[in-house]
Amino acid sequence: MKIPVYQVDAFASQPFAGNPAAVCPLQSWLAGEVLQNIALENNLSETAFFVPDGEGFHLRWFTPAVEVDLCGHATLASAFVLWEKLGFPGNTINFHTRSGALRVTRAANLIALDFPSRPPAQCTPHPELIAGLGAPPLEILAARDYLCVYESEEDVRQLSPDMGRLAQVDRFAVIVTAPARQVDFVSRFFAPAKGVPEDPVTGSAHCTLTPYWSKRLAKTKLHARQISPRGGELLCEDRGERVSIAGNAVLFLEGTIQLPDLSAVP
Repeated sequence: MKIPVYQVDAFASQPFAGNPAAVCPLQSWLAGEVLQNIALENNLSETAFFVPDGEGFHLRWFTPAVEVDLCGHATLASAFVLWEKLGFPGNTINFHTRSGALRVTRAANLIALDFPSRPPAQCTPHPELIAGLGAPPLEILAARDYLCVYESEEDVRQLSPDMGRLAQVDRFAVIVTAPARQVDFVSRFFAPAKGVPEDPVTGSAHCTLTPYWSKRLAKTKLHARQISPRGGELLCEDRGERVSIAGNAVLFLEGTIQLPDLSAVP
């Protein structure tokens, strides 16, 4: 069995930046164990798989360790592959996912994700959270992920977390953020328990970052930067119950995965 695979740098306009995602178009679903093993073999923060589903596509995302409920950069990468490599017509793609219907649109050289808003709320932090970060934040909130707010961009850059401790916290991941000098805000994202110690650029984190910073800065359109070693740029908009997260993408690699003959499953 041969499966096409594309590696796309998402939220980047040139190779070696942004967040690399693997994208595997399928005609029908393979067993979940097979999908997880492919993601583990790819060893990127996310591998996306999609199959045709009516007028759109059913989309799933896997880290090397688990299937996840929402992933921004691999959704952007999947749309990029559909438009740039598979000839999908029109400027809107509809994906059906574990997080509901997701719409992706393109205009000029930007791809925009229409995602659910996940505003953070007050919480009781896990006892390993601050110890794992190594420096106390000014504020700790949570939605799916912890949101830890620091005073400055430099505070966020200087963090050197203890991944063993962060792997013990009781949320999916940990977002750290601060106001920025050249953009509206910066962030980093740590999910060691899910097989992703530090994610280069995390679209789903901006489902929480966007409503937080929109309220704090009293503006709906925001320019964000994730300051991982690779780094990435995101243009975000708070639309109430939804957020728009837009960026560029560039193809790095395309090839074929060779598997034994496997039976498709529903």
